[in-house]
Amino acid sequence: MGMHTADRPPRLPQPCGDMSAGIIAALRGDAGTGVPAPADGDPWDRDAQLSLHTCYGLHYRGFEDVDPEWEWDPGLLGLRAVLERRFLEWLRAETAGGADLDAELDQLLTVPEEDSGLSAFLRDQGLPWQAREYFVHRSILHHQEADPYAWLIPRLRGEAKAALVAVEFDEFGGGHGERIHQRLYADLLRGAGLNPTYLRYLDVVPTQMLAIVTMMSLFGLHRTLRGAGVGHFAAVEISSSPASKRMVDALERLEADPACVRFYREHVEADAVHEQLMRRGVIDDLLAQEPDLRESMVFGMQATTLLEDRFTEFVLGQWQAGSSSLLADVPEVGADGETLRSGTG
Repeated sequence: MGMHTADRPPRLPQPCGDMSAGIIAALRGDAGTGVPAPADGDPWDRDAQLSLHTCYGLHYRGFEDVDPEWEWDPGLLGLRAVLERRFLEWLRAETAGGADLDAELDQLLTVPEEDSGLSAFLRDQGLPWQAREYFVHRSILHHQEADPYAWLIPRLRGEAKAALVAVEFDEFGGGHGERIHQRLYADLLRGAGLNPTYLRYLDVVPTQMLAIVTMMSLFGLHRTLRGAGVGHFAAVEISSSPASKRMVDALERLEADPACVRFYREHVEADAVHEQLMRRGVIDDLLAQEPDLRESMVFGMQATTLLEDRFTEFVLGQWQAGSSSLLADVPEVGADGETLRSGTG
């Protein structure tokens, strides 16, 4: 039986600068045939972020018609290391740092007097086209939901390992393929008239969204950043339940497809439990074993807040100006994948 279209490796993305163009051109050839030199550049711009995302993509499903040997090509790994170092240095420069983990947790748990952020905007005044744009942005994250955290498992021990695996077990559907959160998000995309294919919308999301996903892979792939990876994962789980509740309210107000509501409703209760597992089971036990990881955990939480805030600021700024937050038009598609109409607005 042939592979279903939605399960095939994605096509290589469209380059957006010299670095991504050089990497993508190299990947079209045989592994070991040479990669571009790492030119100077801003680690925050889309070219650098897309370059990193493409390199990381080789560790997930790979790409259509790309030699799988590229995954461990020494030349490409060397280039990736330069891009990673620049991105990591930028993240550290943009965050406060420190070792006050309790303060970071308190901030994540504090409910502001007035709700803000994208989920609150969508709940209170969002339009259907804005909800669809939000789904497009988040698709490149939820297509890989929980995958980067799996790399943390062999780097943990004891209760910390057991608690993190318990969270991951839920993320991966509790043993039921149709309940894997990645699958639920694909159902959401179909319900919203969007294409559910893996990374289908990579070419239309801006730097602000790409950076969140590259950060997840960066923390997951490096054992030295396991503390940051745990901090990031904890920040996601702590903030997810209230944000998901706001999304449920938003989508019910907009009379969205039930599959859209189901995805977020699933996260309201599950992530409330995950919050406790991450705080008590993973963080507390890991710090008892390796207290030196405290600063790394703080960094992971701060980096997550930084990038999520930048994403929110960008998207809200575009919407409040009456503009799309995507880089290109996204057509509506039917259940058969055929385009129904053009545009997100």
